[in-house]
Amino acid sequence: MNSYIGLVADQIIDAPSKTILKEIQDRLFTIGSSLACDPEKEPKMKIPDLKESDVELLEKEIDKMNEVLPAMKFFILPGGHPTISTTHITRCVCRRAERNCVNMQEHQLFIEPLIIKYLNRLSDYLFVLARYAGHLLNVPEVAWKPRIN
Repeated sequence: MNSYIGLVADQIIDAPSKTILKEIQDRLFTIGSSLACDPEKEPKMKIPDLKESDVELLEKEIDKMNEVLPAMKFFILPGGHPTISTTHITRCVCRRAERNCVNMQEHQLFIEPLIIKYLNRLSDYLFVLARYAGHLLNVPEVAWKPRIN
């Protein structure tokens, strides 16, 4: 997921979004370090903690982007521009990571609950970022038109 976040950051044209994506990459290293360490052993390296303020940053960024986006009146299909598609792929990878973490928790493997919360909000952030990228690129959203038999 961290590599896909980097790909999105390389493609997105908005400088503030690039900055946030770099922050997210840092948090993903924090999460990866936490998941890689045995909770029973003291790690040799100091691992930074994920904080509630990291979740709050994502929520604040979602709100900022939503201020300029039109209200959703239909489900949208990923696509329309490589930046939009790449951001949606990244969101899907994030959702898969979230499901894996929930599975770990259900199997009584140690996982910090804040990690699951962060990944959940990150996937929401990426969805809104895909819409926001389309807005910046002036690419219309592709509405899902369900087949009615």
